[in-house]
Amino acid sequence: MAQSTSLKVHQLCSLSPPHETTQTSLPFTFFDSLWLRLPPVERLFFYEYPNPTSSFFDSVLPNLKHSLSLTLQHFPLLAGNIIWPAESPHPIINYVPGDAVPFTVAESNADFNHLCSNLCQVDQRLPLIPRLKISHEQASILALQVTFFPNSGFCIGITTHHAAVDGKSSTLFLKAWAFICSNLKGDPSHMSLSLPENLTPFFDRSVIKDPTGINEVYLKSWLTYGGETNNRSLKVWETISGTQTDAVKGLFELTPSHIQKLKQHAQSKVKNKVRLSTFSVTCAYLLACVVKVDQPKSNRVAFVFSVDCRPRLEPPIKPTYFGNCIVSQLVVAETRAILGDDGFINALEGITDLLSSLEDGVLNEAENWMTKIQSVMGDRLFSTAGSPRFEVYSIDFGWGRPKKVDVTSIDKTGAFSLSESRNNDGGVEIGLALNKRQMETFAELFAQGLESL
Repeated sequence: MAQSTSLKVHQLCSLSPPHETTQTSLPFTFFDSLWLRLPPVERLFFYEYPNPTSSFFDSVLPNLKHSLSLTLQHFPLLAGNIIWPAESPHPIINYVPGDAVPFTVAESNADFNHLCSNLCQVDQRLPLIPRLKISHEQASILALQVTFFPNSGFCIGITTHHAAVDGKSSTLFLKAWAFICSNLKGDPSHMSLSLPENLTPFFDRSVIKDPTGINEVYLKSWLTYGGETNNRSLKVWETISGTQTDAVKGLFELTPSHIQKLKQHAQSKVKNKVRLSTFSVTCAYLLACVVKVDQPKSNRVAFVFSVDCRPRLEPPIKPTYFGNCIVSQLVVAETRAILGDDGFINALEGITDLLSSLEDGVLNEAENWMTKIQSVMGDRLFSTAGSPRFEVYSIDFGWGRPKKVDVTSIDKTGAFSLSESRNNDGGVEIGLALNKRQMETFAELFAQGLESL
Protein backbone atom coordinates (compact mmCIF):
# COMPACT_ATOMS: atom_id res chain seq x y z
CA MET A 1 0.00 0.00 0.00
CA ALA A 2 1.36 3.41 -0.99
CA GLN A 3 2.41 5.70 1.84
CA SER A 4 0.12 8.69 2.24
CA THR A 5 1.89 12.02 2.06
CA SER A 6 1.20 15.08 4.14
CA LEU A 7 2.20 18.73 4.21
CA LYS A 8 2.76 20.43 7.54
CA VAL A 9 2.70 24.22 7.44
CA HIS A 10 5.18 25.66 9.97
CA GLN A 11 4.91 29.37 9.18
CA LEU A 12 2.57 31.72 7.32
CA CYS A 13 4.49 34.96 7.28
CA SER A 14 4.91 38.11 5.23
CA LEU A 15 8.26 39.57 4.25
CA SER A 16 8.70 43.25 3.39
CA PRO A 17 11.43 45.40 1.92
CA PRO A 18 13.53 47.21 4.57
CA HIS A 19 11.66 49.97 6.45
CA GLU A 20 13.29 52.85 4.57
CA THR A 21 11.76 51.75 1.24
CA THR A 22 9.42 54.51 0.06
CA GLN A 23 6.11 54.37 -1.77
CA THR A 24 6.44 53.80 -5.50
CA SER A 25 4.17 53.01 -8.43
CA LEU A 26 4.41 52.24 -12.13
CA PRO A 27 1.81 52.57 -14.89
CA PHE A 28 0.94 49.67 -17.15
CA THR A 29 2.41 49.70 -20.64
CA PHE A 30 0.68 47.83 -23.47
CA PHE A 31 3.10 44.94 -22.83
CA ASP A 32 1.58 44.61 -19.34
CA SER A 33 -2.05 45.24 -20.28
CA LEU A 34 -2.14 42.28 -22.65
CA TRP A 35 -1.77 39.88 -19.68
CA LEU A 36 -4.17 41.59 -17.28
CA ARG A 37 -6.50 38.65 -16.61
CA LEU A 38 -4.38 35.73 -17.78
CA PRO A 39 -3.49 33.02 -15.23
CA PRO A 40 -0.42 33.46 -12.98
CA VAL A 41 2.88 31.76 -13.72
CA GLU A 42 3.98 29.05 -11.26
CA ARG A 43 7.44 27.51 -10.99
CA LEU A 44 9.05 25.02 -8.61
CA PHE A 45 12.80 24.86 -7.92
CA PHE A 46 13.98 21.66 -6.23
CA TYR A 47 17.32 21.71 -4.35
CA GLU A 48 19.13 18.77 -2.78
CA TYR A 49 19.89 19.25 0.93
CA PRO A 50 20.42 15.86 2.64
CA ASN A 51 20.34 17.22 6.18
CA PRO A 52 17.97 16.98 9.14
CA THR A 53 15.13 19.37 9.90
CA SER A 54 17.09 21.30 12.54
CA SER A 55 19.81 22.18 10.03
CA PHE A 56 17.26 23.53 7.57
CA PHE A 57 15.50 25.72 10.16
CA ASP A 58 18.74 26.93 11.77
CA SER A 59 20.71 27.64 8.60
CA VAL A 60 18.85 27.59 5.29
CA LEU A 61 15.56 29.23 6.25
CA PRO A 62 17.00 32.30 8.09
CA ASN A 63 19.28 33.00 5.12
CA LEU A 64 16.44 32.68 2.61
CA LYS A 65 14.18 35.03 4.58
CA HIS A 66 16.81 37.66 5.39
CA SER A 67 18.12 37.73 1.83
CA LEU A 68 14.58 37.99 0.44
CA SER A 69 13.92 41.13 2.48
CA LEU A 70 17.19 42.65 1.25
CA THR A 71 16.35 41.70 -2.34
CA LEU A 72 12.92 43.34 -2.11
CA GLN A 73 14.74 46.61 -1.43
CA HIS A 74 15.75 46.44 -5.11
CA PHE A 75 12.37 45.02 -6.25
CA PRO A 76 9.83 46.75 -3.93
CA LEU A 77 7.01 46.57 -6.45
CA LEU A 78 6.94 42.78 -6.10
CA ALA A 79 5.61 43.32 -2.58
CA GLY A 80 2.91 45.64 -3.91
CA ASN A 81 -0.34 45.14 -5.77
CA ILE A 82 -2.00 45.76 -9.12
CA ILE A 83 -4.91 48.21 -8.85
CA TRP A 84 -7.09 50.00 -11.39
CA PRO A 85 -8.45 53.18 -9.80
CA ALA A 86 -11.64 54.63 -11.26
CA GLU A 87 -9.81 57.84 -12.12
CA SER A 88 -6.95 56.08 -13.91
CA PRO A 89 -7.10 55.20 -17.62
CA HIS A 90 -4.82 52.21 -17.01
CA PRO A 91 -3.97 49.78 -14.20
CA ILE A 92 -1.10 50.62 -11.84
CA ILE A 93 1.47 48.58 -9.95
CA ASN A 94 1.57 50.18 -6.51
CA TYR A 95 3.80 49.65 -3.47
CA VAL A 96 3.20 51.38 -0.16
CA PRO A 97 5.21 50.79 3.03
CA GLY A 98 3.66 47.88 4.87
CA ASP A 99 3.02 45.84 1.73
CA ALA A 100 4.64 42.42 1.91
CA VAL A 101 5.19 39.16 0.04
CA PRO A 102 3.34 36.15 1.50
CA PHE A 103 5.93 33.54 2.46
CA THR A 104 4.86 30.03 3.49
CA VAL A 105 7.21 27.58 5.21
CA ALA A 106 6.14 23.94 5.08
CA GLU A 107 7.46 20.43 5.60
CA SER A 108 6.55 17.39 3.50
CA ASN A 109 7.06 13.65 3.90
CA ALA A 110 6.57 13.09 0.16
CA ASP A 111 9.27 11.32 -1.86
CA PHE A 112 11.62 14.17 -2.86
CA ASN A 113 13.35 12.13 -5.57
CA HIS A 114 10.04 11.13 -7.13
CA LEU A 115 8.91 14.77 -7.22
CA CYS A 116 12.19 15.58 -9.01
CA SER A 117 11.83 12.73 -11.47
CA ASN A 118 11.05 12.98 -15.18
CA LEU A 119 7.56 11.54 -14.72
CA CYS A 120 5.33 12.58 -11.84
CA GLN A 121 1.61 12.90 -11.20
CA VAL A 122 0.57 16.54 -11.49
CA ASP A 123 -1.47 16.52 -8.29
CA GLN A 124 1.55 15.44 -6.20
CA ARG A 125 3.27 18.78 -6.79
CA LEU A 126 0.16 20.93 -6.18
CA PRO A 127 0.74 21.36 -2.40
CA LEU A 128 4.11 22.99 -3.15
CA ILE A 129 2.62 25.89 -5.16
CA PRO A 130 1.84 29.22 -3.42
CA ARG A 131 -1.26 31.23 -4.38
CA LEU A 132 -1.68 34.91 -5.19
CA LYS A 133 -4.34 36.99 -3.46
CA ILE A 134 -6.57 38.28 -6.25
CA SER A 135 -9.92 40.06 -6.04
CA HIS A 136 -11.85 42.26 -8.45
CA GLU A 137 -10.22 45.35 -6.90
CA GLN A 138 -6.64 44.24 -6.19
CA ALA A 139 -4.13 41.59 -7.24
CA SER A 140 -0.90 40.61 -5.49
CA ILE A 141 2.17 40.15 -7.65
CA LEU A 142 4.34 37.57 -5.92
CA ALA A 143 3.82 34.62 -3.56
CA LEU A 144 6.52 32.25 -2.26
CA GLN A 145 6.56 28.90 -0.49
CA VAL A 146 9.56 26.98 0.81
CA THR A 147 8.89 23.29 1.48
CA PHE A 148 11.46 21.16 3.29
CA PHE A 149 11.86 17.41 2.78
CA PRO A 150 13.84 16.06 5.78
CA ASN A 151 17.20 14.53 4.87
CA SER A 152 16.50 15.07 1.16
CA GLY A 153 16.08 18.66 0.02
CA PHE A 154 13.81 21.65 -0.27
CA CYS A 155 11.61 23.26 -2.89
CA ILE A 156 11.11 26.97 -3.57
CA GLY A 157 7.71 27.60 -5.15
CA ILE A 158 7.15 30.96 -6.82
CA THR A 159 3.92 32.32 -8.30
CA THR A 160 3.93 35.61 -10.19
CA HIS A 161 1.26 37.76 -11.82
CA HIS A 162 1.98 37.86 -15.55
CA ALA A 163 0.64 41.40 -15.93
CA ALA A 164 3.44 42.62 -13.63
CA VAL A 165 6.40 40.55 -14.80
CA ASP A 166 7.34 38.35 -17.73
CA GLY A 167 9.52 35.27 -17.41
CA LYS A 168 12.76 37.16 -17.93
CA SER A 169 11.91 39.63 -15.15
CA SER A 170 10.79 37.02 -12.61
CA THR A 171 13.98 35.07 -13.34
CA LEU A 172 16.01 38.26 -12.84
CA PHE A 173 14.43 38.60 -9.38
CA LEU A 174 15.24 34.97 -8.52
CA LYS A 175 18.85 35.38 -9.65
CA ALA A 176 19.19 38.56 -7.58
CA TRP A 177 17.72 36.82 -4.52
CA ALA A 178 20.06 33.86 -5.01
CA PHE A 179 23.04 36.20 -5.42
CA ILE A 180 22.31 38.03 -2.14
CA CYS A 181 21.51 34.80 -0.30
CA SER A 182 24.70 33.06 -1.39
CA ASN A 183 26.75 36.13 -0.40
CA LEU A 184 25.26 36.60 3.06
CA LYS A 185 27.25 33.67 4.48
CA GLY A 186 24.90 33.58 7.44
CA ASP A 187 26.01 37.00 8.73
CA PRO A 188 22.85 38.83 9.93
CA SER A 189 24.79 42.10 10.16
CA HIS A 190 24.50 42.47 6.38
CA MET A 191 21.66 44.97 6.23
CA SER A 192 22.33 46.02 2.67
CA LEU A 193 23.92 44.39 -0.32
CA SER A 194 24.32 45.94 -3.74
CA LEU A 195 23.61 44.02 -6.94
CA PRO A 196 25.88 43.73 -9.97
CA GLU A 197 24.68 45.63 -13.03
CA ASN A 198 23.41 42.50 -14.79
CA LEU A 199 21.06 41.78 -11.85
CA THR A 200 19.91 45.36 -11.16
CA PRO A 201 16.34 45.94 -12.41
CA PHE A 202 15.61 48.86 -14.73
CA PHE A 203 12.15 50.33 -14.09
CA ASP A 204 11.96 53.36 -16.43
CA ARG A 205 8.65 53.00 -18.32
CA SER A 206 9.42 55.97 -20.59
CA VAL A 207 11.57 53.72 -22.79
CA ILE A 208 8.40 51.95 -23.99
CA LYS A 209 6.96 54.05 -26.82
CA ASP A 210 3.33 53.71 -27.87
CA PRO A 211 2.64 56.26 -30.63
CA THR A 212 -0.23 54.26 -32.16
CA GLY A 213 -2.16 53.78 -28.89
CA ILE A 214 -1.78 50.01 -28.52
CA ASN A 215 -2.35 50.24 -24.76
CA GLU A 216 -5.67 52.00 -25.27
CA VAL A 217 -6.80 49.24 -27.66
CA TYR A 218 -5.91 46.47 -25.18
CA LEU A 219 -7.51 48.20 -22.21
CA LYS A 220 -10.69 48.93 -24.15
CA SER A 221 -10.93 45.20 -24.88
CA TRP A 222 -10.74 44.45 -21.15
CA LEU A 223 -13.13 47.24 -20.17
CA THR A 224 -15.78 45.99 -22.61
CA TYR A 225 -15.14 42.28 -22.01
CA GLY A 226 -18.33 40.30 -21.53
CA GLY A 227 -20.49 43.06 -23.02
CA GLU A 228 -19.79 45.52 -20.20
CA THR A 229 -18.75 49.15 -20.52
CA ASN A 230 -16.41 49.66 -17.56
CA ASN A 231 -15.17 46.23 -16.47
CA ARG A 232 -12.14 47.03 -14.29
CA SER A 233 -12.09 43.64 -12.61
CA LEU A 234 -8.64 42.23 -11.86
CA LYS A 235 -9.90 38.67 -11.44
CA VAL A 236 -7.82 36.35 -13.62
CA TRP A 237 -9.14 33.53 -15.74
CA GLU A 238 -8.74 30.40 -13.65
CA THR A 239 -7.44 28.27 -16.51
CA ILE A 240 -7.53 28.11 -20.27
CA SER A 241 -8.08 24.36 -20.48
CA GLY A 242 -8.05 22.89 -16.96
CA THR A 243 -5.99 20.15 -15.38
CA GLN A 244 -7.10 16.58 -16.05
CA THR A 245 -7.55 14.52 -12.90
CA ASP A 246 -5.20 11.80 -14.15
CA ALA A 247 -2.59 14.16 -15.60
CA VAL A 248 1.08 13.30 -15.37
CA LYS A 249 3.99 15.65 -15.95
CA GLY A 250 6.71 14.46 -18.26
CA LEU A 251 10.13 16.01 -18.71
CA PHE A 252 12.01 15.24 -21.93
CA GLU A 253 15.30 16.38 -23.39
CA LEU A 254 16.60 17.24 -26.81
CA THR A 255 20.38 16.80 -26.70
CA PRO A 256 22.71 18.91 -28.86
CA SER A 257 23.03 15.86 -31.14
CA HIS A 258 19.23 15.61 -31.50
CA ILE A 259 18.97 19.31 -32.30
CA GLN A 260 21.73 19.12 -34.91
CA LYS A 261 20.06 16.13 -36.60
CA LEU A 262 16.69 17.93 -36.65
CA LYS A 263 18.33 20.93 -38.30
CA GLN A 264 20.10 18.78 -40.89
CA HIS A 265 16.92 16.89 -41.70
CA ALA A 266 14.96 20.12 -42.01
CA GLN A 267 17.52 21.86 -44.26
CA SER A 268 16.99 19.20 -46.90
CA LYS A 269 13.20 19.61 -46.77
CA VAL A 270 12.18 23.23 -46.13
CA LYS A 271 11.21 25.32 -49.15
CA ASN A 272 12.79 28.59 -48.02
CA LYS A 273 16.45 28.16 -47.10
CA VAL A 274 16.80 30.11 -43.86
CA ARG A 275 18.94 29.76 -40.76
CA LEU A 276 17.20 27.32 -38.47
CA SER A 277 17.37 28.14 -34.78
CA THR A 278 17.31 25.68 -31.90
CA PHE A 279 14.06 27.31 -30.78
CA SER A 280 12.30 26.83 -34.11
CA VAL A 281 13.24 23.17 -34.62
CA THR A 282 12.44 22.35 -30.98
CA CYS A 283 8.98 23.92 -31.13
CA ALA A 284 8.19 22.41 -34.53
CA TYR A 285 9.21 18.92 -33.41
CA LEU A 286 7.18 19.18 -30.19
CA LEU A 287 4.17 20.55 -32.04
CA ALA A 288 4.24 17.70 -34.56
CA CYS A 289 4.43 15.13 -31.74
CA VAL A 290 1.77 16.62 -29.48
CA VAL A 291 -0.73 17.21 -32.32
CA LYS A 292 -0.43 13.55 -33.29
CA VAL A 293 -1.15 12.63 -29.67
CA ASP A 294 -4.03 15.08 -29.32
CA GLN A 295 -5.69 14.28 -32.69
CA PRO A 296 -7.64 17.59 -32.76
CA LYS A 297 -11.11 17.55 -34.29
CA SER A 298 -10.78 21.16 -35.49
CA ASN A 299 -9.61 21.85 -39.03
CA ARG A 300 -6.84 24.16 -37.84
CA VAL A 301 -4.30 24.19 -35.04
CA ALA A 302 -2.83 27.38 -33.61
CA PHE A 303 0.56 27.77 -31.96
CA VAL A 304 1.43 30.77 -29.79
CA PHE A 305 4.93 31.69 -28.65
CA SER A 306 6.46 34.81 -27.11
CA VAL A 307 9.33 36.92 -28.39
CA ASP A 308 11.49 39.11 -26.15
CA CYS A 309 11.26 42.65 -27.48
CA ARG A 310 14.03 44.20 -25.36
CA PRO A 311 16.76 43.77 -28.01
CA ARG A 312 14.34 44.27 -30.90
CA LEU A 313 12.82 47.66 -30.07
CA GLU A 314 14.09 50.84 -31.74
CA PRO A 315 16.26 51.72 -29.94
CA PRO A 316 16.86 48.49 -27.98
CA ILE A 317 16.31 48.70 -24.22
CA LYS A 318 18.30 47.23 -21.34
CA PRO A 319 18.05 43.45 -20.87
CA THR A 320 17.26 44.14 -17.20
CA TYR A 321 14.11 46.15 -18.02
CA PHE A 322 11.65 44.98 -15.37
CA GLY A 323 8.04 44.25 -16.24
CA ASN A 324 6.67 42.77 -19.45
CA CYS A 325 8.45 43.27 -22.74
CA ILE A 326 7.32 40.32 -24.83
CA VAL A 327 4.99 40.08 -27.75
CA SER A 328 3.13 36.92 -28.67
CA GLN A 329 3.28 35.46 -32.15
CA LEU A 330 0.62 33.24 -33.72
CA VAL A 331 1.14 30.43 -36.22
CA VAL A 332 -1.97 28.82 -37.73
CA ALA A 333 -1.77 25.59 -39.74
CA GLU A 334 -4.12 23.02 -41.22
CA THR A 335 -4.50 20.16 -38.77
CA ARG A 336 -3.98 17.54 -41.49
CA ALA A 337 -0.68 19.20 -42.48
CA ILE A 338 0.71 18.72 -38.95
CA LEU A 339 -0.76 15.21 -38.60
CA GLY A 340 0.89 14.04 -41.84
CA ASP A 341 4.32 12.54 -42.34
CA ASP A 342 5.80 16.02 -42.93
CA GLY A 343 4.18 17.51 -39.82
CA PHE A 344 7.54 18.62 -38.41
CA ILE A 345 8.51 20.38 -41.66
CA ASN A 346 5.11 22.05 -42.08
CA ALA A 347 5.18 23.32 -38.49
CA LEU A 348 8.77 24.50 -38.91
CA GLU A 349 8.00 26.48 -42.07
CA GLY A 350 5.17 28.29 -40.31
CA ILE A 351 7.39 29.19 -37.35
CA THR A 352 10.42 30.27 -39.42
CA ASP A 353 8.26 32.40 -41.74
CA LEU A 354 6.86 34.22 -38.74
CA LEU A 355 10.27 34.70 -37.13
CA SER A 356 11.60 36.10 -40.42
CA SER A 357 8.77 38.64 -40.54
CA LEU A 358 9.95 40.09 -37.20
CA GLU A 359 12.84 41.70 -39.08
CA ASP A 360 10.28 44.18 -40.46
CA GLY A 361 9.40 45.29 -36.93
CA VAL A 362 8.58 43.28 -33.84
CA LEU A 363 5.50 45.40 -33.07
CA ASN A 364 3.90 45.22 -36.51
CA GLU A 365 0.13 44.67 -36.08
CA ALA A 366 0.54 44.45 -32.30
CA GLU A 367 -2.72 46.38 -31.90
CA ASN A 368 -4.55 43.48 -33.58
CA TRP A 369 -3.20 40.81 -31.23
CA MET A 370 -6.36 40.29 -29.16
CA THR A 371 -8.48 40.09 -32.30
CA LYS A 372 -6.10 37.48 -33.74
CA ILE A 373 -6.34 35.31 -30.64
CA GLN A 374 -10.13 35.57 -30.58
CA SER A 375 -10.19 34.40 -34.21
CA VAL A 376 -8.60 31.05 -33.30
CA MET A 377 -10.44 30.36 -30.05
CA GLY A 378 -12.45 27.67 -31.85
CA ASP A 379 -9.26 25.95 -33.01
CA ARG A 380 -6.93 23.74 -30.97
CA LEU A 381 -4.44 26.11 -29.32
CA PHE A 382 -0.90 25.14 -28.28
CA SER A 383 1.67 27.42 -26.66
CA THR A 384 5.07 27.59 -24.95
CA ALA A 385 6.31 28.89 -21.60
CA GLY A 386 9.83 29.65 -20.44
CA SER A 387 13.02 29.82 -22.46
CA PRO A 388 16.46 28.15 -22.42
CA ARG A 389 17.86 31.69 -22.32
CA PHE A 390 16.55 32.16 -18.77
CA GLU A 391 19.24 29.73 -17.52
CA VAL A 392 17.09 28.64 -14.59
CA TYR A 393 19.48 25.84 -13.65
CA SER A 394 22.12 28.46 -12.77
CA ILE A 395 20.06 29.79 -9.83
CA ASP A 396 22.12 28.78 -6.79
CA PHE A 397 21.15 30.13 -3.35
CA GLY A 398 24.35 28.79 -1.80
CA TRP A 399 23.50 25.10 -1.53
CA GLY A 400 24.04 24.05 -5.15
CA ARG A 401 22.21 24.29 -8.46
CA PRO A 402 18.61 23.04 -8.79
CA LYS A 403 18.06 19.33 -9.21
CA LYS A 404 14.84 20.03 -11.10
CA VAL A 405 12.88 23.08 -12.27
CA ASP A 406 9.21 22.67 -13.16
CA VAL A 407 6.81 25.23 -14.67
CA THR A 408 3.64 23.94 -13.02
CA SER A 409 1.30 26.57 -14.47
CA ILE A 410 1.46 24.83 -17.85
CA ASP A 411 -0.26 21.83 -16.28
CA LYS A 412 -3.47 23.88 -16.46
CA THR A 413 -2.93 25.82 -19.68
CA GLY A 414 -1.87 22.94 -21.93
CA ALA A 415 1.41 24.62 -22.92
CA PHE A 416 4.83 23.00 -22.99
CA SER A 417 7.76 24.53 -21.12
CA LEU A 418 11.29 25.07 -22.41
CA SER A 419 14.50 25.48 -20.41
CA GLU A 420 18.17 24.80 -20.84
CA SER A 421 19.36 21.31 -20.07
CA ARG A 422 20.45 20.88 -16.45
CA ASN A 423 23.92 19.66 -17.48
CA ASN A 424 24.43 22.90 -19.44
CA ASP A 425 25.55 21.19 -22.65
CA GLY A 426 23.41 23.16 -25.08
CA GLY A 427 20.45 20.81 -24.94
CA VAL A 428 16.82 21.76 -24.25
CA GLU A 429 14.60 20.40 -21.48
CA ILE A 430 10.88 20.16 -22.26
CA GLY A 431 7.98 19.78 -19.87
CA LEU A 432 4.33 18.99 -20.62
CA ALA A 433 1.29 17.52 -18.86
CA LEU A 434 -0.93 14.86 -20.47
CA ASN A 435 -3.08 12.03 -19.24
CA LYS A 436 -1.23 8.74 -18.72
CA ARG A 437 -2.24 7.17 -22.03
CA GLN A 438 -1.37 10.30 -23.99
CA MET A 439 1.99 10.58 -22.21
CA GLU A 440 2.92 7.04 -23.19
CA THR A 441 2.04 7.80 -26.81
CA PHE A 442 3.96 11.08 -26.75
CA ALA A 443 7.07 9.45 -25.26
CA GLU A 444 6.97 6.79 -27.98
CA LEU A 445 6.53 9.32 -30.81
CA PHE A 446 9.21 11.62 -29.35
CA ALA A 447 11.78 8.82 -29.16
CA GLN A 448 10.88 7.15 -32.49
CA GLY A 449 11.06 10.42 -34.41
CA LEU A 450 14.56 11.10 -33.13
CA GLU A 451 15.74 7.57 -33.81
CA SER A 452 14.57 7.81 -37.42
CA LEU A 453 16.68 10.90 -38.22
